[in-house]
Order: sequence, then structure tokens, then C-alpha cells
Amino acid sequence: MYELFFKNISKHIALTPEEQRHIIKKLQVKRTTKNEILLQQGETCREMYFVESGCLRIYQLHADGAETNILFCPENWWASDGLSFANGTVAEYGISSLEDSTLVFISAANLQNLFHQIPKLERFFRLLFQNAFGLMQRRLNLALSTSSKDRFEIFYKQYPTLIDRISQKHIASYLGITPVFLSILRKRRVKRD
Repeated sequence: MYELFFKNISKHIALTPEEQRHIIKKLQVKRTTKNEILLQQGETCREMYFVESGCLRIYQLHADGAETNILFCPENWWASDGLSFANGTVAEYGISSLEDSTLVFISAANLQNLFHQIPKLERFFRLLFQNAFGLMQRRLNLALSTSSKDRFEIFYKQYPTLIDRISQKHIASYLGITPVFLSILRKRRVKRD
């Protein structure tokens, strides 16, 4: 069950089998259904999710009821509201399942406990948060400085398996365009390919 989880961690740190067994004791598994909400914006994010299968989205709900997708988290990705999880503050984002998903997750309290017992885990999560910060900076830069066509091409390269797995409305929200314009961009790409 935890093979992909530990393979993800092994990209940055080596764990002994004993350390892995100790970590497993602190983990929980959750199976979600499509559209299930894991975190409501305005709550406190108390868990960090690793996607074993399926896909999550991190989104922001606006006062007018509109939603903006901030990030998609398919297999082998992590999902949380990072600041809320780390600081126990109110979440700026919501998290929900775009597909039936299997998640491995850990609570903030259990993670802090593991940091004391297995100090090298702090290095892994520091790198994870650094990478997430860089990803968000890149996303902001793309939103501010590239055309919608270029954002679509970058999305297509970053998430090649998601283009046919999740609804156009979610992809359009992520790209900051309408579903109709997304459909036009997709048709142009198919003709070009």
C-alpha cells in the first residue's frame, strides 16, 4: 500500500525499514469519492495528503461563489494548504477530489512527532515545501505574464494525463479562461498533432 509513498520520499532521503514501519504507524489511508471535500476554505488544515491514486484539486472560493483552481494533485503529488497546515491558521484554500482517490495522510501533530523521532524527515518536508513555493511562484508568474494559449501548452506538458481525466470547467478555471475557449485551444492542438 505504501510503495509509491515511500518511493516519493526516497527521492530526497533514505529511510531504513524500521523507520518506514515507524512512519506507517502514524499514517492513515482514506478513500474518497469524486467531488468529496477534504478541506473547506476557512477551516484549519490539519492533514497533509499524498495521492496514491486519483486526483485532488486545491482551489479558492470567491465571495461571488466562483471558484479558481490553484493546483491539481494527481498520483504521486502532495496536497495541503501549506500555511494553514504548518501554522494552524485558517485555510485560504479548499481541497476536494476530482476523481475517486486513495490518499495516504498524516496529521500535523503526528508529523511533528515524527520530526523528533526521525529528524531527516524534516529535510524531506523542507524540500517539499521549497518545491511547492517555487511551483506557486512559477504559477503566479505564468498567470501574470503569459498568454492563455501559452498557459494551455504549459498545462498540457505539466499534466499530460489530466487533460482527458478532469472536466474542462476545472481546467479552464485553472488557466483563467472560459471552457469554450479551452475547447477551441484543445481542438487547435489536436489538429496540430
